[in-house]
This record gives sequence, C-alpha cells and structure tokens, in this order.
Amino acid sequence: MSLLDHVAGTLEGPLTPSDFARIRSVRLTEPDAISSAWIARRRRPVAIGDNRLFIIAADHPARGALGVRDDGMAMASRYDLLQRLAIALARPGVDGVLGTPDILEDLAILGVLENKIAVGSMNRGGLRGAAFEMDDRYTSYDIESIARSGLDFAKLLLRINLTDPNTARTLEKSALAVTQAAQRKLPIMIEPFMSEWVDGSIRNDLSTEAVITSMAVAAGIGASSAYTWLKLPVVHDMERVMGASTLPTLLLGGDPDGRPDETYASWERALALPGVHGLVVGRTILYPADDDVEGVVDAAARLVHA
Repeated sequence: MSLLDHVAGTLEGPLTPSDFARIRSVRLTEPDAISSAWIARRRRPVAIGDNRLFIIAADHPARGALGVRDDGMAMASRYDLLQRLAIALARPGVDGVLGTPDILEDLAILGVLENKIAVGSMNRGGLRGAAFEMDDRYTSYDIESIARSGLDFAKLLLRINLTDPNTARTLEKSALAVTQAAQRKLPIMIEPFMSEWVDGSIRNDLSTEAVITSMAVAAGIGASSAYTWLKLPVVHDMERVMGASTLPTLLLGGDPDGRPDETYASWERALALPGVHGLVVGRTILYPADDDVEGVVDAAARLVHA
C-alpha cells in the first residue's frame, strides 16, 4: 500500500508527529505519489455559493520573508507553519490556500486540500532585501505546471518601478503568463504595486493614486483579461479604487500591524464594495498576536461570507 493511502482524505484536528513523518516518507521514497495526490484531489468551482473567497496566503517563505512583527524568523519552522495552515483550512468559511510548490505539495500529501481552492504562486525571484529584489523572475510555478497539477488559480506579483529596468522584464513575463492562463481558461490573480527604491529597500506606494495606476497597468497586460483577477491592498478611498476596474478583485490582508479591530473594520468596509469578492490574507491570520489562529480565522471568515 502506498504511504499516500494512509493520508487520503481530509484530516481532522491538529497535525501529529506521524503526519509529518508521512510527509517526509512520501518525499523520500514515493515522490511520484505527490502528482497522484493532485490527480485524486476533489476540486470545487472557484465561484460558488455567495461568490466570495477567503484564501490563506503562505507564499512568503519562498521570497525569504520569514518575519512577523518583531520576530524575524517567525515562519522558519515548516512544521509550525503547516500546523497553522491545517488549523486554518479546517475552519468553516476558509475556501483555499495560496502557496509555492513545496508548501502546497505538503498540504496535498496531508489531504487537507480536498474541496479547497489551490492557488499557485509564480514569481518569487525578487528576494526580500536583495540588490536584485525588483527582478521578480518566475522561479516557482508556471502556467503549465499549475494546469498539469490541477490547481485552481494562478497568482503573480507585479511590482512596477519606473526607475528600475527590471520592471520591463517582469511586465513582459507577466503578460505571457496572463495570456497562457487565458488560453487554458485558468483564473489568474495579479497583485500590482507601484514600487520604488528607498534607502536600499523596496517600498510599495499605498496611496490611492498609486494603487489605481498599478491597477490600470495590471489590467492591460496579456492578450486577454477574461480570466484576470486583481489582488489589492486596502487603502484610503477604496470606493475610488474599485471604480477604476471591472475585474473581480480580492483584498490583500497585509502584514500584521496596527490594532486588529481597526484592521477588521477596514476589511469589512472594503468587502462591501461592488467588484470585491473576498480576502487573501497570510501572516495576520496565521500568526496573530494572541496566537489564537482559530479565533482570528473565524472572525475573518464571518466578514468575507457575511
């Protein structure tokens, strides 16, 4: 019997050391079983029920972004991250997860992606803090591998820096990805920012005008926008932001800063706007200040699916 047969189906309750041992065993002795897990996975439509999506983001580690608040290595333990993801995915109202192949494959082995939206993150080459951070090369999933694995959604980051030549290559490669996704009828979400170098680091401009400008560029790339979604930060004057595009939009939850009640209030207001179809949030949900993952996930799920 395949090791994978022992983890088929959706797990209930916290992960155990034996669950992690099975992941290691599958990866060591049966790597082909990972593709079998994707083939066997029960899928669901992207748009269903209230046409809202609550997606947990976990693609930060592949860009070297392991910090949460004051802990620069908060996401360093893969076992702790998988435990938090499994807890979140088991909560009602959580529709799926966004990640790179290493994380999504671990979750597929565990069987926790049944009837969930699996979103493949594509360009993770612009490592945080690197001299080449603006070179957002496609170093993770591509459209072919997302389609072959039976994932449900693609995601790309589009940081637009008008003073950095690397942006031109990112725009070209991103346009190709959007075109290929449309050809395969695969939904693809673009996370656009107007970005700039400040004291050797990249800073995203979160002004209303900058977000609108980034949206205009993102919406126009590729040979078709039929399957394009936007993933946008919650900023000032979201009514004006959402008036800048007809594309379906998911809100970016952002980093875990500020007071939770203020964050939830801003999400709630933005979720009520036409064209907004849900929320994509990662560290704020997975690593809350009080460490109550279930409580924070449930609160966000109520906002999304109200």
